[in-house]
Amino acid sequence: MYLTFEQVTKFYGPVIGVNDVSFRIGPGITALFGANGAGKSTLMKLASGQLRPTLGRVRIGEHSAWSAHVKRDIGYSPDINTFYEEMSGREFVYVMTRLYGYSRREARQRAEDALALVKMTERAHRRIAGYSHGMRQRIKLAQAMVNDPPIYLLDEPLTGIDPGGRRAIHDLLRHLAGQGKTVLVSTHLLAEVEDLADSILMMARGRVLASGTLAEIRALLADDPRTVGVSAWQPRRLASLLVGMESVTSVDIRDDQVTARVNHPGRFFSELNRLVVEQDLELTRLETLDAGADAVFAYLEPRGS
Repeated sequence: MYLTFEQVTKFYGPVIGVNDVSFRIGPGITALFGANGAGKSTLMKLASGQLRPTLGRVRIGEHSAWSAHVKRDIGYSPDINTFYEEMSGREFVYVMTRLYGYSRREARQRAEDALALVKMTERAHRRIAGYSHGMRQRIKLAQAMVNDPPIYLLDEPLTGIDPGGRRAIHDLLRHLAGQGKTVLVSTHLLAEVEDLADSILMMARGRVLASGTLAEIRALLADDPRTVGVSAWQPRRLASLLVGMESVTSVDIRDDQVTARVNHPGRFFSELNRLVVEQDLELTRLETLDAGADAVFAYLEPRGS
């Protein structure tokens, strides 16, 4: 099942929460990445039908996300940390399951299955008031899973979870994606984007700056400046040759490691290939040093202004 935004804008009075956003995502894990205030939570609330767009359409499958009957198709884990504190984790997940209309027996079974998936079975009898932040995150994930929906909307689900727990949640989300689920994970952690997601939506100031795989987004920046690390058996000779290339704007050499700032990466790599052959250079390392998600976002963010 697909989640679709069609030219969606949401105003809060004179303030724009999201601005002319369009995308379509389907089965697999999509990371919604952006700094705090980028519009991620507003987008999540629009997707879950908590907010109605001022302009445009949000669809779950073929139906409006605002319509009541699509709520069964969504598992939603909000970014808020508010619970019925006197309940145990088990009681909370059970009550949330009953709200879907399941019988007591089926609700108990579904609640236990969800608690087991998030590794909270042994701690579910404790009052939520005594839970750590990571345990609260797991309980929120459990209640999002009880109806086995085709679409999961998870707003910052990994904050406050220790590295071991984060790996377990990663495995769980990959398991859901493997079952054909559509998983949208909001995050401001760059490591999560690269380690977890099949595709990315990058947001800033209410706009989606780019969407696709990280490799596809990098390809959009083929002619943007890059920093390239190059090593060779003769680093000083290599540095002097790089200085003479039209696509190179600066060269730095430290501890026999050469770093070049290049204006047109595609042209640079073509010129470097020719230089290696003509000058009989033996390179021991060649890598783009700023091709990660953080650098890609840094390049894209000014374009969202």
